[in-house]
Amino acid sequence: MATAELYGTTHHYTLCQSPQSTEAAVVFVHGWLLSGCYWQPLTQRLAHRFTCLSYDLRGFGQSAPGRTDYSLSAYAQDLLALINHLNLPRVWLVGHSLGGSIALWAAHLAPQTVEGVVCLNAGGGVYIRKAFDQFRNAGEQMVRYRHPVLAALPLLPTVFSRMMAQQPLGRRWGQQRLMDFIGADPNAAKGALLESTTRAEVHQLPQIVANLPQPALFMAGAQDTIMQPRYVRHLASFHPQFAQGNLAELDNCGHFAMLEQTAAVAQTIETFITHHSADPLRSPSTTRPDVTATSASTAALSGLSPADADIPTEANIYRRPA
Repeated sequence: MATAELYGTTHHYTLCQSPQSTEAAVVFVHGWLLSGCYWQPLTQRLAHRFTCLSYDLRGFGQSAPGRTDYSLSAYAQDLLALINHLNLPRVWLVGHSLGGSIALWAAHLAPQTVEGVVCLNAGGGVYIRKAFDQFRNAGEQMVRYRHPVLAALPLLPTVFSRMMAQQPLGRRWGQQRLMDFIGADPNAAKGALLESTTRAEVHQLPQIVANLPQPALFMAGAQDTIMQPRYVRHLASFHPQFAQGNLAELDNCGHFAMLEQTAAVAQTIETFITHHSADPLRSPSTTRPDVTATSASTAALSGLSPADADIPTEANIYRRPA
């Protein structure tokens, strides 16, 4: 892997350049407690046509922890700095889980550079107090009690190869997940978890999606228990192109679409980019989607009573198409 200094922090990245390509590059953003290597099977399928860039987020994989701002906007700024460092004038972003939120933020911050976004196993926009409190507490405990000795336990790679996946990922990926889990910087792991799941951050994401001028595609795993399809659909519904179909659901797929359904994901991404690249006159939307965010509708998504669901109701959250 090559390295780049971004905001004083060493980032590791892999750039696979397609010498014959005149297309915008495709940049891949990984999720929490992971690294850029999980994109390898997907980039191998796309590199014949696109220049592909994957990298390790600050504090994850081989990238140094660096500055202590772990917000989605800060990670998006890191991403845009890397794109600028590599002189990539136009890019498409593909983000997994937490990386999907980072990609959406980057598209929001740099519409002149980012052509569009593909989110894998990424959704949200619904803040459920009890569920988020439990999730944050469990995540903090995971980070706190990691120990290098876990790498020596023979059965753990198998456990990690099946955890959150509908299809076992194989021992190689289980071992990689275990190493990334153990090796992530504790401050970055905790900070990225806590700062991306605040009430304000969760409520802001639908606003960003609603105001994106670029196309966005959301892909859900039908059997994803971490980011269930209904939450992916909820976030996708805020985008101006929701009525035109910006949501795809992959059967027999858990939380790792890029590994569980590599061929289908690659084909969908290529088709999506081809379709939108054929429209050179694409311009920012002048109308906003009509999105209703009510306690009753959120309760229907979550299965909780309306009183348990905390969702944005301010005037700047727009109404969802029927």
